[in-house]
Amino acid sequence: MSIMSALITTNIGRASMFVAAALAAIMVFVVYLCLVALAEPLLTVRNAFARSDVIVVLGGDGPPPAARAAELWLAGMAPSILVSGDGDCLYIRDAMIDAGVAGAAIKTECQSGSTRENAELSAPILAEAQFASETLVTSWYHSRRALTSFARACPRIAWRSDPTEPPPTFLRAAFSHHGPAVAQEYAKIVVYTLGDLARDIEGTGKPTGWCAGEPV
Repeated sequence: MSIMSALITTNIGRASMFVAAALAAIMVFVVYLCLVALAEPLLTVRNAFARSDVIVVLGGDGPPPAARAAELWLAGMAPSILVSGDGDCLYIRDAMIDAGVAGAAIKTECQSGSTRENAELSAPILAEAQFASETLVTSWYHSRRALTSFARACPRIAWRSDPTEPPPTFLRAAFSHHGPAVAQEYAKIVVYTLGDLARDIEGTGKPTGWCAGEPV
């Protein structure tokens, strides 16, 4: 009986662990679906269609931002384009040229490896040209964090956001590369928010020169 009882207890313990793991997996999956479902209202900033001095298109998602930026330029929404980000910087430039954008209208910043670096390395380029208004083009789920970063780097500029479109259906958003990227974006927003708060407390990372409102 003692051996039988031990076997029963062991099996019950294993079954309980399996049920607990299954329930945890289901809860994680439900949370994941909720994060994807709320991505458009929480992560996306999409301003009204308007002209600006320059379009800033960020790398990282390749074809969609390139296509959106080219569409805006061809529609006459801005005379110039700045591509920011390492990795696919030159690809985006070439894709826009193939789409009909004049090569002379495009500048590139191909050193930045993060959203914060996108903003901080683009700011001097934008300040040199003294652009008053910019349209930021990036992935739909990345637009809020990107807009916040660029506005911090150069608050003198009037920033607006015109990101790519999300997938047409919830299922395509959840079960494609968009889903994991959306889930990661929530964590990145928390990290960036805490980082910005720490920089504010320390008094570091503040914009300087033209971007800070100083005279040229």
